[in-house]
Amino acid sequence: MAQSVKLADDIMSLVRREADLHSRSVAGQITHWLKLGRAIEHSDSFDYARITAALEGKLDTTQLQEDEEAAWLDAFTEKMAQPSQAEEAFFANRRMLGRGVGLDAGGNLIHAKDDTPA
Repeated sequence: MAQSVKLADDIMSLVRREADLHSRSVAGQITHWLKLGRAIEHSDSFDYARITAALEGKLDTTQLQEDEEAAWLDAFTEKMAQPSQAEEAFFANRRMLGRGVGLDAGGNLIHAKDDTPA
């Protein structure tokens, strides 16, 4: 049974470009990349279980081999770019209370903008 999945616009742009380049449908390109990723995760070039353990904090990253470290860094960077539900709730509460919600490039506290009409 077919299922819908939401993907970010930048990811879909990459998928469409590669699909056109390789004469695949969008679904075919996503399936191709999915199979490649799964094959890499199960390959003998590195132990994906070790990368997962490092992401979970169960293995020190200094124990990873070079190729494992590169895969871990990619996954870690992607994971850190997505706020958790707890983080979103925390900052929503700070915005509601009018407290700082981050730092600018100069290290100054940024406050939520008041969008309520005067």
